[in-house]
Amino acid sequence: MITVALLAESPRTRARLEALIAARPGWRLIAPPPADAPLDADVLVLDPGARAVEAALRPLARHARLPGILVLGGAAPPVALPRLLRAGLRGLLPRDATEPEIAAAIEALAAGLVVLHPAATRAAGARPARPVAPEDARREALTPRELEVLTMMAEGLGNRAIARSLGISVHTVKFHVAAVLDKLGARSRAEAVAVGLRRGLLMV
Repeated sequence: MITVALLAESPRTRARLEALIAARPGWRLIAPPPADAPLDADVLVLDPGARAVEAALRPLARHARLPGILVLGGAAPPVALPRLLRAGLRGLLPRDATEPEIAAAIEALAAGLVVLHPAATRAAGARPARPVAPEDARREALTPRELEVLTMMAEGLGNRAIARSLGISVHTVKFHVAAVLDKLGARSRAEAVAVGLRRGLLMV
């Protein structure tokens, strides 16, 4: 059984999502409770309408408990991802996502996974991160220490905070950050976090 709560500004989008949920055996649509109450669903599907993703997520912080949130029809640059993940975002799909894509994302979120569609997490005008070919996977693999650093980067920690947490120097942290960016083909910390999420290197 997968329980899904739905918040959609567009009646057309809401009708489409209600039909999708009703057509899936074992899925159940529940009504979102008032603010401040726990939201006891497996997944919350949110259509932000014309609002920015962060603005659409902000009112949800009033709930005592939130499920993983799948935003449909929003876009966010990689630099915003750490903040959005802390706000409960676990899935981000473009507005033209197909019904099979939406259904697969709901199932993934219900299983505790993160789903970030590349088209929805690319800053306007930015080039995608350099892909890593399968034959390069071992050569590009992160070390355990680099994975620790990447995880702390995803939590929004700066170099000094990472150094204190790991008991190493800031200079060493900078070295590890540079190695992480190089191995993931990323040009910034936020892009490295986005790539790490897409590859399943990070658990949130």
